[in-house]
Amino acid sequence: MAKVTKDTMIGELLQIDENVAPMLLNIGMHCLGCPSSQMETIAEAAMVHGIDPDDLVNDINDFIEHDATA
Repeated sequence: MAKVTKDTMIGELLQIDENVAPMLLNIGMHCLGCPSSQMETIAEAAMVHGIDPDDLVNDINDFIEHDATA
């Protein structure tokens, strides 16, 4: 199972687990399909949306871990 970091690109994250998209949309990240967001890191996206990047990475990794076992 892949672990993401603050340096993981949004595009790469969606390739790791596309089921994370609704979680990101729910916290206000509505440009997941925008070309520029694909090359944005999780840390950069978190900063733009006023979210703590460490908390976001932890939430994403928890989601991916539970999604893989579902």
